[in-house]
Amino acid sequence: MNAIETHDLTKYYDKLCAVNHLTLSVDNEIFALLGPNGSGKTTTVMMLTTLLRPTEGSAAICGHDVVREGEAVRKRLSYVPQDMAVDIKLTGRENVLLFARLYGINNPKDKTDEVLGIMELSDRADDLIRTYSGGMRRRLELAQALVHEPEVLFLDEPTIGLDVAARKKIWEHIRQLRKNGMTIFVTTHYMDEADRFCDRVGIISHGKIAALGTPTALKAELEKDVVTAQVSVIPKGPVTIEGVRCVGQQGSEITFTAENGREAMPLIARALEGEGVTVTSLSMREPTLDDVFLHAVGTAEDAGAFDYQQFRTMLRRRK
Repeated sequence: MNAIETHDLTKYYDKLCAVNHLTLSVDNEIFALLGPNGSGKTTTVMMLTTLLRPTEGSAAICGHDVVREGEAVRKRLSYVPQDMAVDIKLTGRENVLLFARLYGINNPKDKTDEVLGIMELSDRADDLIRTYSGGMRRRLELAQALVHEPEVLFLDEPTIGLDVAARKKIWEHIRQLRKNGMTIFVTTHYMDEADRFCDRVGIISHGKIAALGTPTALKAELEKDVVTAQVSVIPKGPVTIEGVRCVGQQGSEITFTAENGREAMPLIARALEGEGVTVTSLSMREPTLDDVFLHAVGTAEDAGAFDYQQFRTMLRRRK
């Protein structure tokens, strides 16, 4: 029995399909669900945590169906949302103690002290939250999430908005939880973190899994070199080169993938110069998880993605 199981999990908002027949198994690992905005990441997490009812298909947490056995599911998981979920008018200890009592934990004060120690917050436990840094508040949220000893932990963008040192500290704690046997399900936009810290990643696009595997395997499967061109100006239209794919552009940098980067470099230079673009430099490297992501989802994040603006308009019409 896997900690997380989905089969053809689907969510429609009227005619808008946010998650499209998602089948996935996750167990005793750090699993990252990656995808552009509107791809279905948050909707998936909300269904798995019983906050949203699926339209079709099924999902189970530790063998318990998320629809029929919601209470049993909630006892076995914790969910830390992207937005901070602590009360700044309380102390760190008071925040965690509140969760311990809500969960009906025996000896809630002892358990509160234990999880605060795990998150290295014991020395600041009696300080008001408004004096905490962003990284400390995130660690406090993890303490709240751990107070009832969940088997599965969902983390939505756990390090967003944090500095490098705070991000590193959060991942140290996440990895330790994994070593202790917990299943961790993460959504993140930080490809470098998913590459370094996650056992497997799934890339979701238009509500479907477009790529799935370990970061190392996914990069190897790409079987392409990455060529980066620094240019004077971005070309007005698409540049078509046989055997070469343009996967992204940012500022004065255009990124291409090709099976043989060395052979592709002069072709790229000639094609760009033919468009009146001066190439100031060309470089080649091995693919990263960013390249795998772009190859899987394309460069236009909103092409065919779930349209939240249309969804909001639909809700207003209902009113």
